[in-house]
Amino acid sequence: MKVLKTKYTLWAADWQRAVAFYRDLFAGEVTMESEVWSEVIVANGIIGIHGGGEGKRTWTGLSFQVEDLRSAIVELQEHGGRLTREPTDTPDDPLHLAMCIDPEGNEFMMTQPRA
Repeated sequence: MKVLKTKYTLWAADWQRAVAFYRDLFAGEVTMESEVWSEVIVANGIIGIHGGGEGKRTWTGLSFQVEDLRSAIVELQEHGGRLTREPTDTPDDPLHLAMCIDPEGNEFMMTQPRA
């Protein structure tokens, strides 16, 4: 079997808002855009956005590793996303994980490499 692409699909009630969120927040490249199906490439991964979602809060399993988590959280909020759990610093577990939600209700993680 030859695999051509691997895609991660998210549902969106407002597909245009979802495309803009992932394009703008993560500097994604939109390679396909329609009400039914859109694709945004982020760090060589393809996020497929399917219109017709209900906008309900849904855990996705999606994770983005970023260089600076504190700055990424500020950008997340500027683009209409929000935190579902604040990251914390502890001696045993330095700041590295934020639980986030996009404007369509899709939950994801942003992580920072541990030192």
